[in-house]
Amino acid sequence: MDQIRKRRLEELIREEISRMITFGEIKDPRVNSFISITRVEASTDGSHAKVWVSTLEDDSNRLDEAVAGLAHAAGFIQALIAKRVRLRLTPVLSFHPDRGIKEGFEITEKLKDLLKE
Repeated sequence: MDQIRKRRLEELIREEISRMITFGEIKDPRVNSFISITRVEASTDGSHAKVWVSTLEDDSNRLDEAVAGLAHAAGFIQALIAKRVRLRLTPVLSFHPDRGIKEGFEITEKLKDLLKE
């Protein structure tokens, strides 16, 4: 799979999962609308995809719970993607917490505090 097709697949998966979360199609109570899909990394053959999940909530346990909820619903999510998108092979999804956005936000706040002093 060339890089352009791979990037298109990653963006398509990210948009579809984000839409499912936003419209409440995933009924697991651990998955709420405060989480966001930050990035998707597809394998070169398109058979697997790592989905990175983030949240701006303070509690890191909530992020872990959301990732567990998404992992529990992975088969359902894959089935919905297969229905909505014409793909020869729907990738197997694995979900991972992305703490980078929250950590970046905290560093920015600390830098702002230092500049005030």
